[in-house]
Amino acid sequence: MNARDGREGRHGRDGREGRHGRDGRLRAVLPAFVGFAALGALLSGCGIRATEVPTDFGPAPSRVRCSLGEPEGAGQGERGLPVQVFLVCGPSLVAVDRAVRVADGPTDARRVLVAQGLLGELTREPTASEREAGYTTRVRPGTTVTGPRAGDPEDTLRLSTPPAELPATALAQIVCTFSDSAAAEGDGSVILGGPDDATPRRYRCTDDVRARPAAGKPPSTEATGS
Repeated sequence: MNARDGREGRHGRDGREGRHGRDGRLRAVLPAFVGFAALGALLSGCGIRATEVPTDFGPAPSRVRCSLGEPEGAGQGERGLPVQVFLVCGPSLVAVDRAVRVADGPTDARRVLVAQGLLGELTREPTASEREAGYTTRVRPGTTVTGPRAGDPEDTLRLSTPPAELPATALAQIVCTFSDSAAAEGDGSVILGGPDDATPRRYRCTDDVRARPAAGKPPSTEATGS
């Protein structure tokens, strides 16, 4: 045998072995490919889109954040004065419907009773549904309010804690809740003092205060005159 015959022999054997190897691998892969195609067609026929990546978006949220259904505030199911109090939800203050029971009496006394009822709503723990929706309060339990002293403007409300010592968010809750109620003056401002002899100040609930109560104390000016 010459060198050419040898090369042709090797090439022939190598070629046949190469084709046989490729044919074997193709026969091994073909059933799996056909099965995958059939599975895709079956899923498509059932209205299910085949995918190679499992999708898991977790459980659906049970309640939209800062959104409540039926009111659940104190006094629900009882006769009371419909009011709104401002609770904290996320970075903002959000009004929540409540009801407080207020005894009949002179206008000045009634203002203080309304203010105390509102404070009671602010200091109590939010309901289960309110907590689930993300509501909290920063006003401490036990906070109380009284009427003006001699020399105070007649609409003054004096808190058991000096307003200057309250956290910014807690003071914002009180100011915005009072300013939107019968405890406020006609222009929506509220005059607050503390148990000390500091001059009361007139506070306002602005859009910025409601949007970012932790950014700083509500704007105020000194209130003088009886």
